[in-house]
Amino acid sequence: MDTYPQIADHGMVGDLQTVALVSETGTIDWWCAPRFDSPSLFASLLDGERGGHCRLSVDSGRVAGVTVRQLYLSDTAVLVTRFMAPDGVGEVADFMEPDPSAAPSGRHRLIRAVRVVRGALPFTLVCRPRFDYGRAPHALTLLDDGSALFRGPGTDLRLQASSSVTLRPDGDDLAADLTLRAGETAFVALTATSGAAERPPPLLTADEVRGSLESCRAFWHDWLRASRYRGRWQDMVNRSAITLKLLTYAPTGAPIAAATMGLPEQIGGERNWDYRYTWVRDASLSVRALIDLGFVEEAQSFRAWLRERLDAGDTTSGEPLQIMYRVDGDPHLTEEVLGHLEGYQKSWPVRAGNAAAGQLQLDIYGEVADALAQAQEVGGIHGWRAFSGVLDWLTDAWDRPDEGIWETRGGRQDFTYSRLMTWVAFDRGIRMATAYSRPADLARWTGARDAVFGQIVERGWNPRRQAFVQHYATDVLDASLLLMPRAGFISPRDPAWLSTLDAMGRELVSDSLVYRYDPDASPDGLRGSEGTFNLCSFLYVEALARAGRLQQARYAFDKMLTYANHVGLFAEEIGPSGEQLGNFPQAFTHLALIAAAMALDEHLDLAERRGG
Repeated sequence: MDTYPQIADHGMVGDLQTVALVSETGTIDWWCAPRFDSPSLFASLLDGERGGHCRLSVDSGRVAGVTVRQLYLSDTAVLVTRFMAPDGVGEVADFMEPDPSAAPSGRHRLIRAVRVVRGALPFTLVCRPRFDYGRAPHALTLLDDGSALFRGPGTDLRLQASSSVTLRPDGDDLAADLTLRAGETAFVALTATSGAAERPPPLLTADEVRGSLESCRAFWHDWLRASRYRGRWQDMVNRSAITLKLLTYAPTGAPIAAATMGLPEQIGGERNWDYRYTWVRDASLSVRALIDLGFVEEAQSFRAWLRERLDAGDTTSGEPLQIMYRVDGDPHLTEEVLGHLEGYQKSWPVRAGNAAAGQLQLDIYGEVADALAQAQEVGGIHGWRAFSGVLDWLTDAWDRPDEGIWETRGGRQDFTYSRLMTWVAFDRGIRMATAYSRPADLARWTGARDAVFGQIVERGWNPRRQAFVQHYATDVLDASLLLMPRAGFISPRDPAWLSTLDAMGRELVSDSLVYRYDPDASPDGLRGSEGTFNLCSFLYVEALARAGRLQQARYAFDKMLTYANHVGLFAEEIGPSGEQLGNFPQAFTHLALIAAAMALDEHLDLAERRGG
């Protein structure tokens, strides 16, 4: 790993408990097991020398003029890397068979199936795992059955290959060479096993690999049948839905924010965070996007996980809910700096864990309420009691400064978006209590809702800017407020909103790409700058569509789609030259893409019907 691949040069495979990133060169350079938030086995994205990787690709030393293309098998999470050369064409299919069961597993298998479809090609395999983020040594054993075992602390990695692949040790690592001709196939299976009770995995046969591949394809096709989206951008919406599903931990129903940690918002900068956890905000918005598409099981699972968090009352913040948790609900996310890793393209520090877990972000209660209302269910008696208890608490707690949606580390403020979402919490709670005849202190909730509304109109509106602003003590704009119309706080064609939208267009938008805010005008406690925020760019499209500016909205949406990578995935941000930055792929971006596509479809259809 002499150089770092671009963040966007990857596809993602997973089994609903963990994911791996595979680069266009056929290199697995990110994989944590047995869970999304476990220490890494491969992390060369964060340190090309110390992180570890597994490369299976055409031997570039023996074949000249190789062209590489990567794609997903349509509507699946099976990733195919194709190698095309004058003497042959071959491909590697990477996949993990999904396990939608409710049982956490200590065993996870990633299969790499190789075949040549024309001519002949030589392939090279190099496997260099580095356990515990590259901090722990490992021992290599070549077993009598032809497989190899890498033994690390608490986790083993077993590599099995076809009989045509002869493994050879390279110190404590492995290498192999194989040449295939048209019609010939081979495979490499990597099985991570954690826990003393886990037995060694059984060896695979070629027929079993083919069967596993077909089972994986069938799973994704069957799952997508539940989608009711039939709009103009079906391929991109399906890809985003699959991405959100891959980023959801099946045993608990908890979605994570992104697959990775430590990928920078600015190359060489310090804004390098660990996103492998369940943010209540991000998860609620992800679930709402899936509900809008017609996926109801995900909403039921997340609601059960959320109720467990409320019942447990186990937070480090002292509030009813913490802003983020581990996928199993553990609230302890101690942040540490991995000083031995140089970081992606020397973007340091590399952080594991997230100290923002203890922040106060009052907006999360609005996102939770909105997701529950969208599901049109309030759960059983105990579920409603827990939810109504939160709103009772919020009636006394809403008028407090907090850290806000962007988790700034520059001190608490009276953020307008936080107030907006507390209004949403009361509004949705009142609606659900009325619709389902649930016990509630409606007088207090209504009084709090109306007080929040009045405060936002009076203090969140800046007469000089003719716009709603980031917080009450500033005139800085904030793209999170693009959600005001969707929240139902203001009509998307209200003059006050249109003037806010125009102000954002002048100040935060650059060729359809949208910045969150101006950190120079509103210091956030961190050095450096960042790119435009993909979530906000798609929220801008949605706001334009709702405002009736359809030509502008569609052009902005089409331009945003050009920033997707070669397999339709987005990171967190877009840099100055169109490069993807930040953790990858990010749920925030993909859920906003779905919402933008659905809103744009709806308003384009209305316009066409009126025109006809």
